[in-house]
Amino acid sequence: MTPSPSRRAILRVGGAGLFGLPFPRFLSAASSPKAHAKATAKAVIFLHQWGGPGQHETFDPKPDAPDNVRGWFGAAKTRIPGVVFGERLPRLAALADKLCVVRCLQHTMKNHNSAGYYSLTGVAPPTDDQRLRDSIELFPAYGSIIDKLAPAPKGVPTFVGFPHVIADGSVTPGQHASFLGKAHNPLFVGQDPNRPDFRLPELTLPDTLTPDRLAYRTDILRLIDDQSDLLETSLVARGVDDNYQKAVAMLTSPRFKGAFDLSKESPATRDKYGRTTYGQACLLARRVVEAGAKFVNVYFARAIGGPKNGWDYHGFNKEDPLARLNDLLPITDQTLPALLNDLAERGLLDSTLVVWVGEFGRTPRISSNGGRDHWPQCYCAVLAGGGMKKGFVYGASDRLGAYPTVGQARPEDLAATMFAALGLDPETEIADKLNRPLPISRGRPIAELFA
Repeated sequence: MTPSPSRRAILRVGGAGLFGLPFPRFLSAASSPKAHAKATAKAVIFLHQWGGPGQHETFDPKPDAPDNVRGWFGAAKTRIPGVVFGERLPRLAALADKLCVVRCLQHTMKNHNSAGYYSLTGVAPPTDDQRLRDSIELFPAYGSIIDKLAPAPKGVPTFVGFPHVIADGSVTPGQHASFLGKAHNPLFVGQDPNRPDFRLPELTLPDTLTPDRLAYRTDILRLIDDQSDLLETSLVARGVDDNYQKAVAMLTSPRFKGAFDLSKESPATRDKYGRTTYGQACLLARRVVEAGAKFVNVYFARAIGGPKNGWDYHGFNKEDPLARLNDLLPITDQTLPALLNDLAERGLLDSTLVVWVGEFGRTPRISSNGGRDHWPQCYCAVLAGGGMKKGFVYGASDRLGAYPTVGQARPEDLAATMFAALGLDPETEIADKLNRPLPISRGRPIAELFA
């Protein structure tokens, strides 16, 4: 069988009828997704740790380093010989033989919005600027690309995001479909799943509107017009004119609507995840994947730092970094193991890739403010399930946790790894608004991570 040439090759040839295919059919063949290899995962749960968790406090502690590097905590032994985690993560340390830890992620973006965009898309921004604004010119979110190239079955959204829109001053780019179009935006749920009244109003039909009536375009548009608040809370609603059939399918799917009813879970299960916004969001992620979604973004926090927010622990403005970490680390040590164990018990972990990562790490040395500053030169990610190795550490950092000494990985390589796990060739191309062909990832899958 003659392989399909890339879109770039078509543009170089510049004519119709190459290899006997009429030009329109040829373009269609070139733009179709290519299978990189047999998929190892059916879904990805992407746990984005907004603010930047420090490698020293989590998955790459340096217990033998000087005090101003070692920090506030010691280290906990794991089930992997010679490997330690931060001592405030004892449950994760006990689960280490099920995890795949990357200790050599690196890039050069030192501002939250630029690094956040990089983390959420696998594409470096044009500049490292805290004022980086969301733009249709910037790259789409991972889940939007999956929705474009390998969508979920009818009645289930491919891409779901909750419970925050993350921002640092301005909204962080990389959370939606960008130039792919609104039809590939995530189903975004901005409500707190830890609230007793949590529900999904975007998927609630008025009593007077039957599923049969909703199937007509005029009725769904009238519904959207009558409920203008939907336009403010649901990215699916904003894109309904592009692809209203998808909205109809979700509005009338009992299975998917039922995924958002957390009251169906036992109190014991909900307690295992933790009665926090993040804990219940991770439980919701499991339920959404179980219902057929293929890519789920769970954002740890809306803001980068401050009380009950993200991982930014500089120590500015009299903030106590130790108090921040005493909130963040126990939540992480409760919720991530609960999610992984729950997926395993339900037979879903082998087919679900869980990725835990922030936009960068923290400085090796504690600053004069008493905290750690931004440090993209070396940080960690944790992967589990979905065809990844178990009890495996990829890469190593120097004695201070400042720079990688073994292994090399960048956000684009992590992106390529996730696409490959889902069976997509990272070199598959999509077109931007100017019809320029762009690969979905500019990195390479980290082959060493796959079992």
